[in-house]
Amino acid sequence: MQIDLRTVTIEPRRKAFDHLIERFGDKPASRYQEGSYDIQAQENLHYRPTWDPDHELYDPTLSRIRMADWYVLKDPRQFYYSSYTLTRARQQDAAEMNFGFAESHGLLEQLDQPLRDAIQDVLVPLRHAAWGANQNNTFVCGYGYGAIFTQPCMYHAMDNLAIAQYLTRLGLLLDGTDALARAKRAWTEAPSFQTLRRLIEDLMCVRDPFELFVAQNLVLDGLLYPVVYGQLVDEVWSRRGASSVALLTQFQSQWFAETSKWIDSVIKTAAAESPENKQVLQEWVAHWTPRAAAAVADLVRPALGEDTDAALDRAREQLGVRLGKTGLAAKEH
Repeated sequence: MQIDLRTVTIEPRRKAFDHLIERFGDKPASRYQEGSYDIQAQENLHYRPTWDPDHELYDPTLSRIRMADWYVLKDPRQFYYSSYTLTRARQQDAAEMNFGFAESHGLLEQLDQPLRDAIQDVLVPLRHAAWGANQNNTFVCGYGYGAIFTQPCMYHAMDNLAIAQYLTRLGLLLDGTDALARAKRAWTEAPSFQTLRRLIEDLMCVRDPFELFVAQNLVLDGLLYPVVYGQLVDEVWSRRGASSVALLTQFQSQWFAETSKWIDSVIKTAAAESPENKQVLQEWVAHWTPRAAAAVADLVRPALGEDTDAALDRAREQLGVRLGKTGLAAKEH
């Protein structure tokens, strides 16, 4: 008996969902497209919120930014739940190895006490600032419009929660639970933290989700991370023998570089939508940059001393380059 084997190609009746075919054409959709496009709730919302009867539950007019299509705010990383969690899981494994190595080899115990105190006084209280960033990005996710914009904001919120946890672990390695109590006192009482604390708390009162996105993720983080992690940790303290701290904050440095590409892409797309959008974005940048700069300066001045202004100027220059690529300018008033 002879058996002939044949391959039969069965064409699917539908290559994608109707809304994706309408947007991208009759072709298979990627997982990112399926999990991100045209899934914003728009109808059957029952009733307007009792606390804000002038707006729908999900309302694009909550922001001064206007977009003909909110789904142009694409994430260049194309993160959806699976790709995001897989990426962060790999980074978590690397962070666990770094913390395990530092603990098993007593790397932080080898630092002189003044340097240990400086690291503890600056970095560990920032766990509270990271928690504030978590809350602010959660608000943007809850009140922003367009899943392709709000979805990565929730990822960003959880990343900030992870950063708060990493800083907590750093504090525990430095001085156990006493370090956390000391950090809380610094956050609520130390003069060097009060400008930043006031700024974080004021940001929690910003009701425009896109303005909050600009103020927190673009302006404040755009100055804070380059100064604290890029200069203070990776340069100043590493030269003094604290390269182990750079190892334990590696996630923060890599995360800032990665997420900046997404943030810049969102700002650039929104600014290019209309002259009105560009003007509003420029207004927000000009309003929040001086406050963010003052907060970061007060934070690092005890550690950097007379080098504070130079470090902040470098960070402002870096932020200015980013703004220039988005079509904005680093103007202040």
